[in-house]
Amino acid sequence: MSDPHAPSRFAVIGHPVAHSLSPRIHAAFARQTGINLTYVAIDAAPEEFDAVLAEFAAEGGVGANITLPHKTRAAQICTHLSEAAERAGAVNTLIRSATGWHGDNTDGTGLVRDLTDRHGLDLRSRRTLLIGAGGAARGVAPALLDAGIGDLFIVNRTPERTDALADALGQPGRVHPRYFDDLRGLGSFDLIINATSATRDGGLPTLPMSLMGRRSAAVDLSYGEVAIPFLSWARAAGAHERTDGLGMLVEQAAESFQRWHQVRPETDAVYAKLREHDALLVTAD
Repeated sequence: MSDPHAPSRFAVIGHPVAHSLSPRIHAAFARQTGINLTYVAIDAAPEEFDAVLAEFAAEGGVGANITLPHKTRAAQICTHLSEAAERAGAVNTLIRSATGWHGDNTDGTGLVRDLTDRHGLDLRSRRTLLIGAGGAARGVAPALLDAGIGDLFIVNRTPERTDALADALGQPGRVHPRYFDDLRGLGSFDLIINATSATRDGGLPTLPMSLMGRRSAAVDLSYGEVAIPFLSWARAAGAHERTDGLGMLVEQAAESFQRWHQVRPETDAVYAKLREHDALLVTAD
C-alpha cells in the first residue's frame, strides 16, 4: 500500500544530464508553493530511454522533463499529445495518466515568455534565422510563429531534418528551409536563434557576420559554457542584444510545474538566484 504522505516523484531524463539545473529549479518551486515532491536527474542513453522511462513509471514516477537527445522519441511513446507537442513533434514534459504518458511541450512558451516579458523583446515581424532542426528547434518554432515573427529561415547540418521541420510547420509561404552553404546570400536577420547541439558536439559551424543587423537579437537556447561560442560570435558580429537560455529553462520549468501541480510558481527570484552564480559553467537542458 502506497504511503499517502510520500512525496510525488518527478525527474529530468537526458544524456548527459548530471549538469542539469532542473532539480534545483523544481526544488525551489516546491519550497515556494509548499508542494511535497522529489525531483532527480536520470541519465539514459538513447537505446535505454524506453526501459528507463518504464522503470521510472513502475517505481511511482508521475511526471518527467525530457531533454537532449530524447524529445522526439518521447513524443513517439506518448498515448496522448497536447497541441503544442503534436505541432512540435517533440515532448519536454510527460504527465502520467491511467492510460499512459501524456506529452506536452513547454519549450516554446518558455522561450517566448523569457524574451518578451523578461528581456522586453518585441518579436513581431522579426525576420528570424533558426539554427538547428532537432528537438529543441522543433519545440520553439511553432511558438515563435504564433508570437508573430516574420519569415522564419531554418538551417541545420542535416538537410533532411531541415526540410522535415519546415514541412511539419505547414506554412510554406513563411517558413523557408535553407542550407549552411546558403547563409552568405541570405542577408541580415532581426532575430538569430541557436538551437543546435553543434557546440556540445565539437564546434559551431562558421557563420558569416553578414547575418547580423544593427538591431539584431541573438539567442542561444543553451546556457553556461555551451552558449559562449555562439554568443561570442554574436558580440563580434555586432548583435544589439545577446541572450542565453537560462531564462527559457526557468520559464519552461514553471510551465511544466503548472501542468503537474495546477499552480504556476513565481520565476523571477529563481532566475535571479541562478544568474547570480553565472560562473555557472554548465551545459543546457
